[in-house]
Amino acid sequence: MENGKLLKSGEFLVSEIDSKDAFIPEEFNEEQKMIAQTCSDFLAAEVYPNLEQVEKSDRELMKSILKKSGELGLMGVSIPEEFGGFGQSFVTQMLVAETTGAGYSFSVAYMAHCGIGTLPIMYYGNKDQRQRYVTKLATGEYLGAYCLTEPGAGSDANSGKTNAKLTEDGKHYILNGQKMWITNAGFADTLVVFAKIDTDRVLSAFIVESKYPGVVIGPDEHKMGIKGSSTAQIYFNDVKVPVENLLGKRGEGFRVALSILHMGRLKLGANVIGAAKKAITDSVKYANERKQFGVLISTFGAIKHKMAEQVIRLFASESAVYRVSNDVDSLMKKMTVDCGDYGRASIESISHYAVEAAILKVVGSEMLDFVADEAVQIHGGMGYSAEMAVERGYRDSRINRIFEGTNEINRLLVVDTAMKRAMKNDFDLFGEAEKLYSDLNNITSGKKDGESYFEQKYRYIKNFKKAILICIHGANKTFQKNLVNEQEVLNNIADMMMETYVSESLALRVEKLASMKGDVALYKDMLDINISETAAIIRKSAFDALCTFCSSESCEALHKAIDNLTKVGCVNVKDARRRIADKLIADNCYKF
Repeated sequence: MENGKLLKSGEFLVSEIDSKDAFIPEEFNEEQKMIAQTCSDFLAAEVYPNLEQVEKSDRELMKSILKKSGELGLMGVSIPEEFGGFGQSFVTQMLVAETTGAGYSFSVAYMAHCGIGTLPIMYYGNKDQRQRYVTKLATGEYLGAYCLTEPGAGSDANSGKTNAKLTEDGKHYILNGQKMWITNAGFADTLVVFAKIDTDRVLSAFIVESKYPGVVIGPDEHKMGIKGSSTAQIYFNDVKVPVENLLGKRGEGFRVALSILHMGRLKLGANVIGAAKKAITDSVKYANERKQFGVLISTFGAIKHKMAEQVIRLFASESAVYRVSNDVDSLMKKMTVDCGDYGRASIESISHYAVEAAILKVVGSEMLDFVADEAVQIHGGMGYSAEMAVERGYRDSRINRIFEGTNEINRLLVVDTAMKRAMKNDFDLFGEAEKLYSDLNNITSGKKDGESYFEQKYRYIKNFKKAILICIHGANKTFQKNLVNEQEVLNNIADMMMETYVSESLALRVEKLASMKGDVALYKDMLDINISETAAIIRKSAFDALCTFCSSESCEALHKAIDNLTKVGCVNVKDARRRIADKLIADNCYKF
C-alpha cells in the first residue's frame, strides 16, 4: 500500500495523517497471510515438539532446526532474489518477525541470523561480499552472528577495545579482541565483527568466518531465559581476515552498528507481538478450563480485567508496528529509485525512522512483559511450574528490555532524536512549541459541539501533542545544553511521546476498520480505554516534568494548560473491558 502522506521520523508530534493513509494488519494480502501461515506451521512441526530438548542448550538441535527453516525459504524473506531470497516488503518482513515471535528461544536464534547476522552484509556489503555470503545465509547453508558487545563496553559500543592491524603486505587485517553475549555463537559460520583499525577512534566492521584460525568460541552462558539460544563469548587471537572482508568503508562500523540497531528495534517491536498473542491464548485457554469456587475463573471480573488489558495493550502496540512498517516501505521505494542500490536504500529508510524504532522497542518489550506476567498470574500456582508454557514465556520475555539497547537508552533516544531531527528542519517542532508556550493562558480543551466520535478522539490526541510540545519547550528553555543530563525529565517526555504515538496509531486503525467493516464497537472500547489511560499518563508525566523547571510565575498557567489538554470524557472502563474479555473467552484464543 502506498502512503498518501508520508511523515518524517518524529513529525507525528506536529502533523497528522488521514486514516486512509495508515496501513493496518487487516490489509494483509493473501500472499502475506500464506507466508505467516508457513511460519506458524513450521513452529508447530519443528519447534514446539523440540522445545524441552532445545532448552537444554542443545546447539546441534537448534542448528538443525534453523537449517530446516532455511531450506523452507524462511531465511530469505528480506533478501532480494538475485542473492537467493524472495525480496519481500518490509511489512512482510515484520509479519514474519511477528509470527516467529511465538517460537521462544528459536525466535531469538532465527531473528539474530536473519537480521543482525545477515543484513549488515546485505545492506553494507559490496556485490562480491553479497555473492559470497548473503546467498548462503539466505538459504541457511551458512548461519550468521553479530559481534558488537564487549566486556566493559555495553551501551557505549564505540568504547570497545577489539583491534585490527593491516599486515605489511596489505592483504590481511590481524584481529585481536573479545566479544560477549553473542547470539548463535555456538554454531555460526559467519560473524560480523566490529573493531578499531590501528589507532582509529571509530569502529570498522569485518566479515569473519568462524573457521579462521584464532577464532575461539566459549561455552554457552547460563541464562535466566531464552535458554535454547546459543549465547557465548568469542575470542579473536591474531585472526587473519582478508582485506576484501572489510564491510563498508574504514571507520564506517559505528554507523553500521547504529543502523542495524534501528532495524533490530523495529523487528523486535514485531517479534514481541507473536509472543504476546501466544501468551494471551495460553491465558484464556487456562481460564476457560480452571474452576475455583465451583465456577470457571474466566467468569471472574478480576480475571476479565487482566485478559482485556492484555488484549488492548497488544492491539495498540500492533497498530503502531504496522503503521511505521508501511512508512519504511514507502521510503524504501523512493530511496531505491533515487540511489539505485536496494541494500543502502533499505538501511537508510529503516534508519530514518529512528524515533519510531525506539518507541516500538520500548512499548513492545514492556507490553510483552505485562502480558507474560499476567499470563503467569492467571495460571496461579501452575504458572510458576516449569510444566506450563507461560513460565518459559515469562523468563524469555525479560531479555527484550535489554536487547537492542536498553529501554533506558531508548527512552532517551526517543526525545533526543526527535529534537535533533527538528533542529535539522525536518519539521517545525520548536516554532509550534514556542507558539503554545507564549499563549499558555488561552489554552483550552478545544471541545466543540457536535463532534463525531473520531473527531473527539483526534482532538484528545492533538491535545496530548500540545502537552508534549509545552514540556519540550519548557525543559529546553530552562536546562538548555544541560538537558541531556536531566534524564528523568527526558523520560517523562519520552513516555508522553510513546503513549501518544501508540494512541494515534490505534485511533487510525479503528477508524480505518470502521470504513472497512462498519461494526467496530469492541475496537472503539479498546480506543476509549486506551485514550483514558494515555490521558492519565500524559497528565502525570507532564506534571512531573513541569515541576522541575517551572518558575513561581509560570507554574499556575502551565498546570492549568496541562489540565485542559488532558481532559477526556468519562468512560465506563469496567463494562468496556468485560466486553473485550467476553469475545476473547468466547473465541478461546486471540482473534482480534
